[in-house]
Amino acid sequence: MTRLVTFADGTTVPALGQGTWELGDDPAWRDEEQQALARGIDLGMTLIDTAELYGDGRSERLVGEVIAGRRDEVFLVSKVRPENASEMKMMLACEKSLERLGVERLDLYLLHWESHVPLEETVEAFLDLVDEGMIARWGVSNLDLRAMEQLMEIEGGEDCAANQLLYNLASRGVEFDLFPWMQARDMPMMAYSPLGRGELLEQPLIRDIANRHSASPAQVALAAVLRHDGVIAIPKASSVEHVEANADALDIQFDLEDLERLDAAFPPPKHAVPLDII
Repeated sequence: MTRLVTFADGTTVPALGQGTWELGDDPAWRDEEQQALARGIDLGMTLIDTAELYGDGRSERLVGEVIAGRRDEVFLVSKVRPENASEMKMMLACEKSLERLGVERLDLYLLHWESHVPLEETVEAFLDLVDEGMIARWGVSNLDLRAMEQLMEIEGGEDCAANQLLYNLASRGVEFDLFPWMQARDMPMMAYSPLGRGELLEQPLIRDIANRHSASPAQVALAAVLRHDGVIAIPKASSVEHVEANADALDIQFDLEDLERLDAAFPPPKHAVPLDII
């Protein structure tokens, strides 16, 4: 099953992509990790998210090797470190990311988290990169509603294409205010760590629902994130088997009983809460 998410500019991407945090760190796993990413592309998980921070560029190099000869198939996302978010530093940081990835342009370039650099300057730096043809669009990561509202007041800030946030069954705080605010602006939420850090997969309820659907707990946790419109999930998978299992999560259709049980065990927020960040 293919499920698409649409950006405000009309560009569509798969709702299920691939994350690369910690990929490329250990040379012993490099071949297996490359095979996993390549298999994900084959299965339609063509949005790949990386960052200059991940392995100090090793993740970008790994991705670059996988997409060599397949660039047109991939929607490529990378992130700039906060300390590189100034007009003076961002262009050089982006150039280095492009070099490691072996590409001429990023489809989406994100501010990794809030910086000491004023948002006005960061937006100007992003707009310069768009003008130079180095990025197609830009966005942010780990920005809460206050910061997003501030961003919208900046000239050019309305061009922000996405916000990448921690989102899973155990971290639903964004559902109260930030996510609806983004949905109203046709701004996709990129959900990182959609399976949590493993703790979700031990929950008896998730195991029970998984058994009902002849699925794994990980597939249920992923399907719970993917059920919302406007969400792009970017789970990491370091093996072909894991990638194929993630892809199958798209086939899970929860019934009303499933959803009620999930909400009872992992209640949606009833008030604003501080943004969860890993």
